Amino acid sequence: MSQTALNLIAISIFLMTLSALLGPLLNISPTLPAIATFTILGIATFDSFSLQGRGGSLLLDWIAGFSPSHRDRIIHHEAGHFLVAHFLAIPVTGYTLSAWEAWKQGQLGQGGVSFDDSELASELELGKISAQSLDRYCTVWMAGIAAENLVFQNAEGGADDRLKLAEVLTKLGFSGNIIQQKQRFHALQAKTLLQENWSSYQALVTAMQQRASVADCQRVIG
Repeated sequence: MSQTALNLIAISIFLMTLSALLGPLLNISPTLPAIATFTILGIATFDSFSLQGRGGSLLLDWIAGFSPSHRDRIIHHEAGHFLVAHFLAIPVTGYTLSAWEAWKQGQLGQGGVSFDDSELASELELGKISAQSLDRYCTVWMAGIAAENLVFQNAEGGADDRLKLAEVLTKLGFSGNIIQQKQRFHALQAKTLLQENWSSYQALVTAMQQRASVADCQRVIG
């Protein structure tokens, strides 16, 4: 079951508990919270098995989208991925800044920057990935977290990025503390690259706020 479905189930349990406590005080019929709870559970189940978690992601992303600070974080996070990929010669093929934009493009998840990772996929399939290629992609995956830390002094996003990095490193035989060390190392590499190109990064953020094309974003970076 997807994390989004689990979140919806947690919400339903919270509502049921709250209604049990406050219902008698507010003269709320127990039927209403029960219907609401079963409705949420039904949505969570349908979303998990029929929509692969995308329906719940769209709902939660739509709710979060009302927060300007949330939208700002997303743009700065994705701009970090975009800029670092650009300077490490990993082709950017597109980007989305919400689950809805990703849905319209037939993508899963919350959206993000899309890369041409065919080189990495081929090397992983052969089991002969070069250290240089691995370093480049790991640095790109950690760039969103590095960008958030630079701009907001903390990172709220990046769980999927850490998971992707861990999955690849696990396939290559790394584990435990080594993976965590590599996450920190590549986050530092990304941070340095962002700091060295800070004016380009800020210009890229502005361009992405305006939903500029990939080509226009690349021209802004220079």
